[in-house]
Amino acid sequence: MATTNQTDNQAQVFEALKAVLQPFASELTVKDNTETNYYLETKSRSYKGKPMFFGAVMRKSYVSYHLMPLYWNPELLDNISPELKKRMQGKSCFNFKRVEPDLFAELKKLTEAGLAEYKKAKFL
Repeated sequence: MATTNQTDNQAQVFEALKAVLQPFASELTVKDNTETNYYLETKSRSYKGKPMFFGAVMRKSYVSYHLMPLYWNPELLDNISPELKKRMQGKSCFNFKRVEPDLFAELKKLTEAGLAEYKKAKFL
């Protein structure tokens, strides 16, 4: 069972990562906004007649930042730092256990590039 300090830390990491993703909500739709899940998808029905997943922050025993544009265009990862690369889990997910401002700033730029890719592909 998580200690109070671990729970508080997870909440801080979740809120910090949510703050990275939240500015993009104006061009997308917020599907979930809870204490453990913040989920954005396209407004249009751009994938098999349904809105398409864009990104999410999910809190479990760690906090994960999911960014679907990386799945569609892996070249977006070509210039990420080795430190951010170490946080990768799979093709489009990054896991964190503490607030890391430099890596979160890098994620913001990556998210901006991902939104540009979605625009270019007319997914929005």
